[in-house]
Amino acid sequence: MQHPDPPLDDRDRAILQRLQQDGRLTNLELAQQINLSPSACLRRVKLLEERGLISRYVMLLDEKAVGLPGTAFVLVTLDQQGRTALDAFEAAIQRHPEVTECCLLAGAADYMVRVAYADSADFERIHTDILTQLPGVVRVQSTLALRTVKRTTELPV
Repeated sequence: MQHPDPPLDDRDRAILQRLQQDGRLTNLELAQQINLSPSACLRRVKLLEERGLISRYVMLLDEKAVGLPGTAFVLVTLDQQGRTALDAFEAAIQRHPEVTECCLLAGAADYMVRVAYADSADFERIHTDILTQLPGVVRVQSTLALRTVKRTTELPV
């Protein structure tokens, strides 16, 4: 019989909050911030990783600085909703780095896709040459973001 993971305590939450804010913290810096010894802190981080609470460490780029200031949210409707059609679409969308997020939806559209683009010509290319050419796509409806008000990767823990 498998035992459930113990609930998170305040120190675990503090570790997760600090690492979400700065994934480059050294173990010593993290341990100092949460008042633990470095060895105890490292043990806790390893356990959080093993439990799957920490899935990976990444660096976030500034979209404007890399020449991709535009964000579009695109609703995609497929001609079929069977497993084969969904799998084909999902495999194809993975191959396009312009697509930064893709979510399967419950509702009128089948997917919502977040796209990063350089300018209107670049977005037209993405729309015409990529999105409308994906397997099973019968409709795309795009909404262009004027300004990002809030964007975070941090989850409340």
